[in-house]
Amino acid sequence: MAATKDAVLDRAVDLAREVAVEIAEEPTHVGEYLGAVRESERLVSHRFACTARGYRGWAWTVTVARVPRGRTATVCEAELLPGDDAILPRPWVPWSERLRPGDIGPGDVLPFRPDDPRLEPGWTPTGDPELDEVAIDELALARVRVLSPQGRDEAAERWYRGSRGPTSAGAVASAAACASCGFLVKLQGSLGTVFGVCANAWSPDDGKVVSLDHGCGAHSETDVEPVPSEWPAPDPLIDETSIDVVDRGRAAAAEPEPVVVVPVDEPTDELTDEAPSDDVPTPAAPAQEAGDAVTGETAPAPEGETPATEDVPADEDAAAPTPAESAVAEGAPADDAVAEDSPTDAPTGVATPADEAPADETPDGGDAPTSA
Repeated sequence: MAATKDAVLDRAVDLAREVAVEIAEEPTHVGEYLGAVRESERLVSHRFACTARGYRGWAWTVTVARVPRGRTATVCEAELLPGDDAILPRPWVPWSERLRPGDIGPGDVLPFRPDDPRLEPGWTPTGDPELDEVAIDELALARVRVLSPQGRDEAAERWYRGSRGPTSAGAVASAAACASCGFLVKLQGSLGTVFGVCANAWSPDDGKVVSLDHGCGAHSETDVEPVPSEWPAPDPLIDETSIDVVDRGRAAAAEPEPVVVVPVDEPTDELTDEAPSDDVPTPAAPAQEAGDAVTGETAPAPEGETPATEDVPADEDAAAPTPAESAVAEGAPADDAVAEDSPTDAPTGVATPADEAPADETPDGGDAPTSA
């Protein structure tokens, strides 16, 4: 049933504002009037905007009422309530339920929870040796409370989905899983089928529970691929006390290479040690003609050309002396020697048979007679 209008309570706006200003920290925190809400019969709430910082969308709410047939409004309660677009905090949760992993520090103690659903009563000795030995020694149930199925499932889910499960970045990048690593210590019981403890000092998970399909770069059976070094190779270390250091450049300059001389007139196909030259070989000039047999004159050599001479052995370089030179050596004038040997009627410039030198005395280079 909808509440009817109440003129007495609707007119109590000033009374409601006075109460709102009284409970606010600052009078300026009470803003404009937002209207009235009829809660029930003879019960109305007046609302005023809150202008305090951090309370956007909140309103001061003052509820007034009256007795039946009464003409005076009475204040029932006054409080600050959120509106539809108000900024609200998170729902209140007891502190024991707000704890998260890592919140407990050194010296902190949690209160005892007798009804913790993650635990259940442990094994109570029954007096039967077989049952007690299995429960206490093998299953480690000799405690007041042990993990319940709910606690075991929650732990397994938390470990497997955490940073030490198969979906972490290190496990995805690893080359092998922890199940084949020699540093893995498996757990006992049903958790040992999925989890173990890492015992590798070089691993980032050392001393922590890891899943069998987890992995890292410190696996005992993997190796790194060799890569070339980016540093230049160092100079070799030379022990100068046991070896002699020889400068090959100076040694080569001190010992010139041998030169092989090949005669010009004897062609050869053998290779020499001389380096090839870029000079173009000059063709040998034609040998000079011996001269005219009658006049004894020799043809002049062309201009710009030099008569080529043949290389002779060293013991034959000296030519045989001419008749004139022999006469001079004996003390007779060269002209007289020639005159006595030549007939008076012989034409000038013509050599006689007497002037001819014996064949065995002709010098190398031609058999032309010597002119008078």
